[in-house]
Amino acid sequence: MHTLDERRGRAGQALAEYALVLAMVAIIVVVIVLFLSGKLQVVVDAIGSR
Repeated sequence: MHTLDERRGRAGQALAEYALVLAMVAIIVVVIVLFLSGKLQVVVDAIGSR
């Protein structure tokens, strides 16, 4: 039988893992946006000039 402390430990570990995955995804999105920022600006300018 699992004690309450063991269950809390597992839930905390899962929450920490989800937070790490979310942080990695956020970092990847920021890097992609920075990498494509010049191209995105051209597209936005082209749409805005119409």
